[in-house]
Amino acid sequence: MLVLSRQRDESIMIGDNVEITIVDIRGDKVRLGIIAPSQIAVHRKEVYEAIQRENQKAASVEADGLAAVTPPPQRVERKRR
Repeated sequence: MLVLSRQRDESIMIGDNVEITIVDIRGDKVRLGIIAPSQIAVHRKEVYEAIQRENQKAASVEADGLAAVTPPPQRVERKRR
């Protein structure tokens, strides 16, 4: 883990397009401002972990559950000549 010291109104850069600025410091809380491209998702860690858990639950659909929403294939009868 990289640990950096910054004061209010100072920033760090992550790559070329993510800037994190110390906006405010009050006691043991630090407020951060983040500038990042819209295609980069930015979440608090607890929110990110909740999203990951929900995605895992959605991806683990059991076969029975899938069969309930998927119609059975239709039989096609062929004519004999």
